[in-house]
Amino acid sequence: MSNIKGKTIVITGASSGIGEATAILLASRGAKVVVGARRTERLEKLAAEIAASGGTARFRAVDVTSRQDVQALVDFAKAEFGQVDVLINNAGVMPLSMMADLKTDEWDRMIDVNIRGVLHGIAAVLPDMRARRNGQIINVASIGAHVVVPTGAVYCATKYAVWAISEGLRQENPDVRVTIISPGVVATELGHDITDEATKGALTEWRKTSLTPDAIARAVAYAVEQPDDVDVNEVIVRPTASAF
Repeated sequence: MSNIKGKTIVITGASSGIGEATAILLASRGAKVVVGARRTERLEKLAAEIAASGGTARFRAVDVTSRQDVQALVDFAKAEFGQVDVLINNAGVMPLSMMADLKTDEWDRMIDVNIRGVLHGIAAVLPDMRARRNGQIINVASIGAHVVVPTGAVYCATKYAVWAISEGLRQENPDVRVTIISPGVVATELGHDITDEATKGALTEWRKTSLTPDAIARAVAYAVEQPDDVDVNEVIVRPTASAF
């Protein structure tokens, strides 16, 4: 039996790409999804699409760099459905650049979204999950948590941090399932904010061999659907024909 049906699942970064695909798949399997992102017009469309297909979805604007915003998203989900069973920390940014270019504002943005955003999500759900001794936190990292490439030093560092935070969280909380999803190259909007033209071109080349977001959504569903005593610690998903 699937362990997805009836669960309340909160997803950040859900207005496109992996977050959107994951919301659609989990809702189709009976989850009650609460989707958050900054682009509410896209969230509204997504929620309507899920409802039209017979699923259950709610949406709320969220900026994951704000602890208060993330807490409000979780509180909203609890008000709608009683409790949060699964949190998927999916929001992320990837403005790749060479370190010598000193794009320090972009470094700060990656740290704020990719690391602090994950911590804000954990802080919002962990007390309740510990109290009831049940729950799951899924953090979307990256193949960049395992492999460093030129232009990716800071981005990869943030994803290494997500990996370390997740592993520590798992060890400290034996009643809470913690899963790291590390996608390889996926055709999404991630990297749209790259300001260096050469790096943009390199990303285009990498994405000539890439996964579609639904491949990562299926990996998330696999982790969620396991029995409560089974914790899928990490899933790395890469295109068969790609090193990344």
